[in-house]
This record gives sequence, C-alpha cells and structure tokens, in this order.
Amino acid sequence: MRPKYHAAEWVLIVLMLICVLIPSAVLYARGDRFGYYYVIPALVIAAAAVGLLLYAYRSQIRYIARLNEACETAELETMRRLPMGLCILNETGMLLQANELFQDEVIDGADLFGRSLLDVIPFKPGAPEQEICVDQRYYRVTSMPYEEEDSGRLTVYLWEDITELRGLRSAYESSRPCVVLMVVDNYEDLIQNAKESVRLEVSVAIERLLEAFVAGTNGILRRLKNDRFLAVLEEQHVQELMVGKFKILDDARAIHVDEKNCVTLSIGVGHGASTLQESETFAAQCLDMALGRGGDQAAVKTEGGFRFFGGVSKGVEKKSRAKTRIVAGAIQELIQDSPRVMIMGHRFADLDAVGSACGLAGAIYLMGVSVNVVVDPQKNLSQQLIAMVSEEVGAGLFLSPQQAIEAITDDTLLIIVDTHNKDILDSKELYEAAHRIVVIDHHRKNVNYVDNAVVFHHEPYASSACEMVTELLQYFKLPEPVDQIYADALLSGITLDTKNFVMRTGVRTFEAAAYLRKLGADTVRVRSLFSGSIEAYRARTEIVGAAELHGRYAIACAPAETQDIRLVAPQAADELLGISKVDAAFVLYDVNGVVNISARSFGAVNVQVIMEQLGGGGHQTMAAAQISGITIADAREKLLAAITATE
Repeated sequence: MRPKYHAAEWVLIVLMLICVLIPSAVLYARGDRFGYYYVIPALVIAAAAVGLLLYAYRSQIRYIARLNEACETAELETMRRLPMGLCILNETGMLLQANELFQDEVIDGADLFGRSLLDVIPFKPGAPEQEICVDQRYYRVTSMPYEEEDSGRLTVYLWEDITELRGLRSAYESSRPCVVLMVVDNYEDLIQNAKESVRLEVSVAIERLLEAFVAGTNGILRRLKNDRFLAVLEEQHVQELMVGKFKILDDARAIHVDEKNCVTLSIGVGHGASTLQESETFAAQCLDMALGRGGDQAAVKTEGGFRFFGGVSKGVEKKSRAKTRIVAGAIQELIQDSPRVMIMGHRFADLDAVGSACGLAGAIYLMGVSVNVVVDPQKNLSQQLIAMVSEEVGAGLFLSPQQAIEAITDDTLLIIVDTHNKDILDSKELYEAAHRIVVIDHHRKNVNYVDNAVVFHHEPYASSACEMVTELLQYFKLPEPVDQIYADALLSGITLDTKNFVMRTGVRTFEAAAYLRKLGADTVRVRSLFSGSIEAYRARTEIVGAAELHGRYAIACAPAETQDIRLVAPQAADELLGISKVDAAFVLYDVNGVVNISARSFGAVNVQVIMEQLGGGGHQTMAAAQISGITIADAREKLLAAITATE
C-alpha cells in the first residue's frame, strides 16, 4: 500500500474519534453521566483500525524485502548468465566482480580477483568502446562508469565476442572484386618487324603468362585488344600480388621478341573501390600513371595516393609520330585562338626548360600571337642562354613571375614545359590564375601532376622537353622556319639532358637534332653555354674527391657555401659515374636550410624510385629531391635507408 494511502487512513481514524468525542463531551456537559460511554465503540474501532494498519505496513515491508531479495537474486543470476563477459573494476583496475562467461572465456579460469586486470590484459581503462584481442579472440569492450559512496568510482565492462564478426568482415573485404587493367608496352612497335611465327609465339607466350597469373586466383581474364587485357580479382589475391611485388613484371621480361627487345607490362589496379565501376575508374587512373612513368610497372591506388612496383626497365621509344601530329594540331589551334600565350617551366629553370620555352615561343611568334617566356631572372640555371636570346630577340620576350601574374587574363593560354608537377612550377600562383593550360613534359609521371590541362602532351621516353618541342615544330603550320637562335636554344636542352647524346637517346632524338641542325643550330655556340668558371671546376673536383663508395653507389656531400652549387652538383654527380663499378651517384648540398640531392645513373639503378622515397622524382637515370628542416648528415642517412629499401 502506498504511503499516501496510509496517511489518509490515519486522518480518517482521528476524524472519527473527534466526531465521537465532541458529542460525548456535550452530553456529559448537559448532565448525562453516561455520555463518555459512547466513546468506547469508537475507541475499539479505532484500535482495530490501527492494528490493521500496523499489520498491513509490516506485511508490506516484508513483501518489499522479499521482492528486493528476489530482484537481487534475479540481478545476480542475470549477470551470471549474461551472454557476454562482464566485470567490475575499481579506479586502479582491480577486479572486484565478474560473471562466469568472463572468467571461463576471457581470462580462461584464472583467479584474478583482487588483482589488477591491466597486468593481464592490456586495454585502455575508461575508453567508451574499444576492440581487444585476447588469445586470438576479439572482443568489443564497452565501459559504463558509476560512483558509489562506499566504494568510490567503479566501472562495469561488457566484453562482447566479435571474433566471428571480424572473420565475416575479413572474408567480405578479402573477397571484394578489384579490376586489373594490363597493357603490353608498345606491342605494335615490338612485333612490327618480326616474322609471323615470332608474332604468334609472342602472342601465345603473353596469353599463357596472363592465364597462369590468373590461374592462381579465382578471378577471370578477358582480352580486350591485342595488347590490352582486363582481369577481375578478389582483394586477397591483389594483396598477395603486392606482397610479391608483382612478380609477373619479371616474368614478362623473360619473353623476348629478339635479342634486344623483350615484353614489358604496365598494370593498373583498382584497389579500395566501393563499386566495380569505381574500381574500373581507379584501374584506368593507375594504368595511366604506370604508362606515364615509362611503363614496365604496376600502379596501385591507395588512400595516400599511388604505390608503384617495378619500373626497372628504360622507357620503350615509340616510333610512330601519329600522336605528335595530332597534339601539334590541337596546340596550334589553342594558340591561334588565344590573344596571348605565356610559357613557363620549373623552378631553377635549366637549359631544357628555358630552351624548350624559347623554341616554342619562336614558333608562336611566327603564328602572329603575342608570347612571353616566364622565368625567374635570379633563380635559374640558364643565365647564359637567357642573355644570348635576349641579345638577339630583345629582353621583352622574358617576364618575371610577378610581371606575368599582373599581366595574365582569363583568355591567356599558359603552356607549361619540362614539368608536370604543381609543386615545382616557377610560379604556382600563375598556374592557379590561368584558365587554359597546356602541358609538354618528358619526366615520368608524378602523383601531384597538373590535372586540369586542356592538352597534356606527356612522353616519358623522350630525352628532353626540347626534343618534344622540336617534333611539334615539324608539324606546326608556320609561314617560315623558326630563327637560328631558337634552334640553338632547343639543341642546348637536348644536349644537356642527353649528356652530349650519351644518355637516354633514341632514333627520334637524333632526328630532332638533325632537324635543328638543318635550321642552322650552331653546335659550337651551344657548347659555349656549358662552359663554367675555374672556381666551379675546382668545387666540382673537390666534391668528387670527397665522395664515398657504398657498394655500387657513390655519395658525396658538397661543402657549405660552394659557389654555383646548383650547377656544380649535377656535374659532379655525372663525373662520379665515371668511377669503375659505380652504377649510381648522389650529391647532397644545402641551400638556405633545404638539403638538395642530385641523383644520376646509367640505367642499372632506377634513381627515380629512390628519390621518390625522399619526396622527389625525375627519370630512371636522372632525378632529384629536396628535404627541408634536416641536416646533410641526416639526409645522407635517409638516402642510405632509401637505397637499402630498393635493393
């Protein structure tokens, strides 16, 4: 019975007694000596009512006590039989209470009462929710803290076994389909001069290789074209390929077309997509990256960008110029539709960047379009070439980045040469201000590439940007040939990047040089652009003399405050390659607190891959990196670690 009902009954009893006592008192006052006798029945009834109330109250107390005991028993039984582990810890992590499931499954029957659970099971006390692995079983642990006056702060932990759930999740994730696109690099060029029997043998060998590649999985393989294949594999097999570093790339190189040429593959993997359509898109992007970096490699898209495997072969030169002819027509149309054109290269522009910009500017001038070359007048490595061109055509051809930013309009065409990386442009602000962009570059494709270009002319097998521009000039419809000074500028860039036609030269390189010579390029004047001071020669000799050999790698650290270090360091790296049994050379130097690394090789070592681990990039035989906030000694250690990782 509720307390308010007890109070009402007591009030009624009192009122009843008052109602009886008042008449009795009145009768007695009027002389009725038996007036108080009327009170006796009321007192009896009141006594009986009080007794009944007291009995009911005691019965209620006993009922509540029994109910409370039953609830406590049910609570304890529920906790004991709860289908998940339960334990109670104090502030120090001491185990105060636990149910049977926790004791039998989580702690395997160990007696831990009065001991700190943290000593046995490492977990984060107080975390709202966490996953813990105990004896190869996984638990989702939920904490519920509460305060008690006597015991202080206690925390109840619920241990939900999610081992099976994790297994199902792992099985689901490992069975997710991934689209893999594979292309045989330059298939038509490889077999165009081969006999029909050799063509069939190569085709069959490629198909057998890819069928064996898919046979080890539960995926499917389809041939889209003669040189293009599509496979759909499960995530678990893609992970196995990544662990094995795509051994199929090495197996493909074992297929020889003749004594000099072998088959190479480029692979794009649509990893981590939520749908098959998205996976196909990712695979196409990765394949484009692999081809843009010279082929013979696999590219996998990850959360942080792209991950590359392989890339140990040199880029295979394409003999067909059909693409160049089409690109030349598209670029000329864009130029003629623009009132003004600006051409820009990378920071610290070298002869290839400035030379290709000047050569292209000479052609645009003949088209009757206003053109300027954007280059930092102080921070560049082509002072002699800029002075030579300015002397003949006027200094008005060149603009500083700040002048270009002030002069650019919405309909200005910006042509970027000798780089496609947003981070190393001579002026990133100018790039961001431009609305129409063309890219002409020969470096292996970098992750942070210019992705909004109207035309992206990228040929990683080309020796230089100057070679690419020279080929474009041959397909431009010009009223007359470009002047000799522009031919000299283009030839200087080719000479620089090929190391006097020794490195990375192909048939098209010599054809481009022959065309420039036909335009009147002066090889003697070009050679004069490479002359240096006696101080630079001494500095270069000092760097080479201080080099250390680490196996087949030569590493040198340039002294502080070396004059013309940006010119001297690459030259020193080239000279280090002349040492017997040296396959790669690295020169480290500090400029304004930034450690620069100039890397060179003859092709046996892919220095691009090494430099990419340090945040740089470049070509297989010529690359560089810049590291901020570090000493030369620490940068050297990082370089050695990167070399070790690629071995």
